[in-house]
Amino acid sequence: MLTSDGPTAAATGPARTPPRQSRHLPPFVVATVGLGLLLLCSILSLVLGPRSIPLSTVLDALTGSAHGAGANPDADVVTGLRVPRTLIGLVVGGALGVAGVVAQGVTRNPLASPTTLGINAGAGFAVVAAIFVFHLATPLEYVWFAVAGAAGAAVLVHVLAMRPGDVDPVRLALAGTVLTAMLASWTMALMLASQRTLDEARFWLAGSIGGRDLGVLVRVLPFVVVGLLLAFLVAPSLNALALGDEAAHALGVPVARMRLIGGGAVVLLAAGAVAAAGPIPFVGLAAPHLVRPLLGGDHRRLIPACFVAGATLLLAADVLGRLVARPSELETGIVTALLGAPLLAWLARRTAR
Repeated sequence: MLTSDGPTAAATGPARTPPRQSRHLPPFVVATVGLGLLLLCSILSLVLGPRSIPLSTVLDALTGSAHGAGANPDADVVTGLRVPRTLIGLVVGGALGVAGVVAQGVTRNPLASPTTLGINAGAGFAVVAAIFVFHLATPLEYVWFAVAGAAGAAVLVHVLAMRPGDVDPVRLALAGTVLTAMLASWTMALMLASQRTLDEARFWLAGSIGGRDLGVLVRVLPFVVVGLLLAFLVAPSLNALALGDEAAHALGVPVARMRLIGGGAVVLLAAGAVAAAGPIPFVGLAAPHLVRPLLGGDHRRLIPACFVAGATLLLAADVLGRLVARPSELETGIVTALLGAPLLAWLARRTAR
């Protein structure tokens, strides 16, 4: 009779596979790499464009060494065009990244984002309708209409996806897709009905951070700041919601209230971003999926990391759009759509498995 541990274990069946070790990186490493990439994209945003500007000229413009209006045209381009563009890209990309991770946490749906939930489409339709009816002409006038459209779309999608006592993640994605298609057709109808509306809205609807001044950033910044504060407020509750509504209730989390606050954060962040730059797709979807494998599921870490990731993605797409069609530019929203569509297909297949 064999009494050693090896043969006995072999006789009774295969040995158990040891628990899979976590492959998450230390937060300090992720933060260092992320901030380094963000700094690199910010520098490239200031240097590259239809006409490249030497880094020394950029530094002189930022430090005020290039004195006199018109004395150095390149310095004027940096301070007057590229600095506002870069700052708007940081805020808009960060807002979309945080909106995406909060939307996924609130709905427990890995495909949720301001784009897939119809929030961007709602904001875009409201702005185009305001241009058609009230003859708006500048992004400074779009903000409140973008907020109203984003909020209306978010409420409608959740109503369509409701089931007794919960929100069905599958219905949520389907409702967002249907609403996005419907609002896109209405938006196109308004643009075709008025040549003036078409001229005003077509560039904005493509999604771009070019041609904006700091006044646009000042107007949307309060919405983004409040949205970020709400996102950090619900971060611990999103960790509990990941376990399911019943488990979250057992942990003392007011699920309905936290979902309402989280939804408000998504609406404010997405509306501010859309009002400033137009409906830029896929940044809010991609940022959480890039960060989550590195840091895990703790939203207290995911939210600031997704801000950095979203800002980096948007600036990188904007710089790429300036380079691929020199001396012209490709709008940022077109670049993110070209890169994001394959990502969405891959995520859908992985989620289906």
